[in-house]
Amino acid sequence: MSTTPSPERPAADHTTPPGAVAADADLEYQANLRRATLSSSVGSALEYFDFAMYGLMTALVFDRLFFDQSDPAIALVAAFGIYGVGFAARPVGGLVFGLLGDRVGRRFVLVTTIVLMGGSSMLIGVLPTYESVGALAPVLLVILRLAQGFGAGAEQAGSTVLMAEYAPVKRRGFFAALPFVGIQAGTLLAGVAFSALSLLPEQQFLAWGWRIPFLASFVLILIALWIRAKLEETPTFVHLEKREQTASRPLRDIFTKALPGVVVGIGLRMAENGGSYLFQSVSLAFVTSAAIGLDRGSVAWGVTLGSLLGVFSVPLTGALSDKVGRVPVYRFGAVFMLLYSFPAWWMLSLGSTGLSIAVVAVGIGVAVNSMLGPQCAMLPELFGNRHRYLGVAMARELSAVLAGGLAGVLGASLMAWTDGNWIVLGLYMATLAAITTASTFLVPETRGRDLLRTEDAIRLSTTEQDSAYEAEAAVVPAEVGQAPSSQAPTSPARA
Repeated sequence: MSTTPSPERPAADHTTPPGAVAADADLEYQANLRRATLSSSVGSALEYFDFAMYGLMTALVFDRLFFDQSDPAIALVAAFGIYGVGFAARPVGGLVFGLLGDRVGRRFVLVTTIVLMGGSSMLIGVLPTYESVGALAPVLLVILRLAQGFGAGAEQAGSTVLMAEYAPVKRRGFFAALPFVGIQAGTLLAGVAFSALSLLPEQQFLAWGWRIPFLASFVLILIALWIRAKLEETPTFVHLEKREQTASRPLRDIFTKALPGVVVGIGLRMAENGGSYLFQSVSLAFVTSAAIGLDRGSVAWGVTLGSLLGVFSVPLTGALSDKVGRVPVYRFGAVFMLLYSFPAWWMLSLGSTGLSIAVVAVGIGVAVNSMLGPQCAMLPELFGNRHRYLGVAMARELSAVLAGGLAGVLGASLMAWTDGNWIVLGLYMATLAAITTASTFLVPETRGRDLLRTEDAIRLSTTEQDSAYEAEAAVVPAEVGQAPSSQAPTSPARA
């Protein structure tokens, strides 16, 4: 019998008991899992702090600071147009960094994107306004918004893939959802910061107060870089490297093998992503319009409370998907939003501050986040190991353009064209929810899928239940840094 150590297992010398090797590997895995969770959470917090803050500022501030005020309605549409530009850059960033993530590893990309995304957000805080430099102001805003979107295009995909590949298989839904608590924390922080700054006299707020949150991104960048410098590569990518199976042409694989998964992934994201930005931005512009006239700072508390709910609902629905499956939980969130769409916008149209806060909070905390929780594990499970990063990035970021990017500019346009008709806005949200509901009937149940597989789940039977989940009884980690009882080693035939 050969004494050469297996590439999947830590090597042991003759003086080290096998149990000690297993214990050391388990401790190392637990440390890596904690670092991965913290790293992903901080990155998510930074991204969504910036995006939520940008959305709040777009709806209530940027139209006045960066555009000609001769026609306020056109200025609002233009402001949301630049808001959408960031989403247009996200698929490009997802493509470029997704290719790198599948070829050189997840860690390198996550370090690069945090600098690009956070740095561009910080520079927004020092931009001159339209009053100072005229038309150059929106041009500079567009450039930085493009850079922000380019970096964000791979940040969330990377965090999603990182945690799904590190998490123990039976609790993958819960662990993969934990970094997305960072989304809620970032959005919550943005809402609190905006509401606090809104207490300033309007002249001071417009002069310098709005700049503070963007400049504060510098602190989050430093924290994220410090954490990610210690992060190790994921076990599943190490598995590919050891077998020299990393994708040489992941983009070709996306179009020849993974396109069904990308299309279904886009459909799954329409209600979650589009609904999120409709509640975070368009609803605030709607209720603070001249026709309704609510106070901007008061209604922003709806975003804050919704994010606070999300701190609990995201990991809860992620954990629930480990018990009953990804698809049932996801479908519940989509149907809830479908049924909630028209009542929500009708209640927003009534002009009650308290009611508007509650509507936005429930929309974000329950409707949106009931889909986000299971999505964190579901999207990585849809794609094979060799092109997972790129597949998740394409599904996430193309949907971000079609849903989130259009939500602002189309929502503002619908408000302008219909004089703020709530029925049209409710129809728009219901359409997004209907698309996602239909998509849940096209996706296989992926709970417990072996992430070492190289084929996509979308091509397999809808009743597939991976043997790695069924036979999860191993005590010794299959690889250094891999969870005990996580993914079973994959045979050469399956790989």
